[in-house]
Amino acid sequence: MSNIPSYHAHVYYDEASRAAAAGLREAIAARFEVRLGRWRDEPVGPHPEPMYQVAFDAGIFPDLVPWLMLNRRGLTVFIHPETGDDLADHRDHAVWMGRMLPLDLEGFEQS
Repeated sequence: MSNIPSYHAHVYYDEASRAAAAGLREAIAARFEVRLGRWRDEPVGPHPEPMYQVAFDAGIFPDLVPWLMLNRRGLTVFIHPETGDDLADHRDHAVWMGRMLPLDLEGFEQS
């Protein structure tokens, strides 16, 4: 498999880091053509902490991901491809910036 049409980046935050997450969100929106998901102040899906999603096309990966590496404001960022295999995308093909969090992958179908 080598065709990855798009990615999701999940930016995790807590009460103390919400302002940093908001600043990062604004900076991403100002610099990149992305689709910003809503704020999730409670864990949702496989994500164990509050987060928001940044969906983006594969074409901007070489610009957005290095920028996130240098500008993530100390936040944890989880990036995974969107290949159609949610389990593998979250478990096997993901990239973490910051601390790795324990994802709840039970809801994904085993392939």
